[in-house]
Amino acid sequence: MTKKSVFIYSPEQLGYKFSESHPFNHKRLTLTMDLLKNIGALDDVDIVPARVATDEELLLAHDPKYIEIVKKAGRGEITEAQGESYGIGTEDTPIFENMHEASAQLVGGTLTAVDYVMEGKAEHALNLGGGLHHGFRGRASGFCIYNDSNVAIRYLQEKYSARVLYVDTDAHHGDGVQWSFYDDPNVCTLSIHETGRYLFPGTGNITERGNGQGYGTSFNFPIDAFTEDESFLDIYEKSMREIFEFFKPDVVLTQNGADAHYFDPLTHLYGTMNLYKEIPKLAHKLAHEYCGGKWIAVGGGGYDIWRVVPRAWSMIWLEMTDQPMPTGSLPQAWLDRWQSEAPVPFIPTWEDPSPLYEPIPRKAEIEEKNAQMLSKALHIIRNETRA
Repeated sequence: MTKKSVFIYSPEQLGYKFSESHPFNHKRLTLTMDLLKNIGALDDVDIVPARVATDEELLLAHDPKYIEIVKKAGRGEITEAQGESYGIGTEDTPIFENMHEASAQLVGGTLTAVDYVMEGKAEHALNLGGGLHHGFRGRASGFCIYNDSNVAIRYLQEKYSARVLYVDTDAHHGDGVQWSFYDDPNVCTLSIHETGRYLFPGTGNITERGNGQGYGTSFNFPIDAFTEDESFLDIYEKSMREIFEFFKPDVVLTQNGADAHYFDPLTHLYGTMNLYKEIPKLAHKLAHEYCGGKWIAVGGGGYDIWRVVPRAWSMIWLEMTDQPMPTGSLPQAWLDRWQSEAPVPFIPTWEDPSPLYEPIPRKAEIEEKNAQMLSKALHIIRNETRA
């Protein structure tokens, strides 16, 4: 019998840890799972262990020399200079023990999700440990060593001959995925992100449209700093509907970074928890309309691991499993368990307090700039579709 959804997780995923002080902290997986279990929304029968990706699978999207360097780095067998030429041992991506094994576990989780969905064992699958969208073929970047989405998309193509739509709502542009499939007409990438004028990695302009046979399958919607929910969601809904209809994918892979929230320390967007209710809702609906329900979701950014990520990521699973979105107070048992570890007071409710922040003086200007960007991008899409 086909399950509605599966939650991919293994404790070994927590081994992807650069340091105690590094902003990328997969303790957020533990916090999210514990929150879902506290409200009775996640049972052990829903959880499928993440396997470890093989070297052969990693080679779908990474150079053999790079994989070997990652292995050696995790064993303490390379110099600082050797590592830095591959993006390893930098401030963003420090070396840690067994980094190859931990990274391959995250990739394997996304491949496990792929197989469950594509083999009909589940309609939807969620691997919150994945979403490392900045990794390149031969170089680590932006906290990402191996790019699980790149490996998964190649795997979807080779094993299942699938036409893949990749949707990225992380505040940072999904550069590693975009450039890997820039000339591939059977992979479409859609990224909504804070403009690269202010934020790493500095790419993701609307003029980045693909190359060669892949021209017209890369879509970017760079939004202004301080963008709020309404403008973000307007762009999201209009672009998603247009691009699903244009591309008609066999399967959708969504990257669900939770760093567009006002509290996130690394970005400049003014999202609230309302974003994270609506983002999976539309992805779910369109997956059923266009892909027979085939929806694979991964995590991504999200650096306020206490107040934002557990609530935001819980909503993906609740939507995937057709469970009602909770309102009111978070479980007291969860708050009591984790508050002593948190460096900030928790938001004790599922919703954010209103108002969450002082009114933005440039609100109308920001919304107008975003609307103009969206109009220009959709105009390009429609003209190319008719051509």
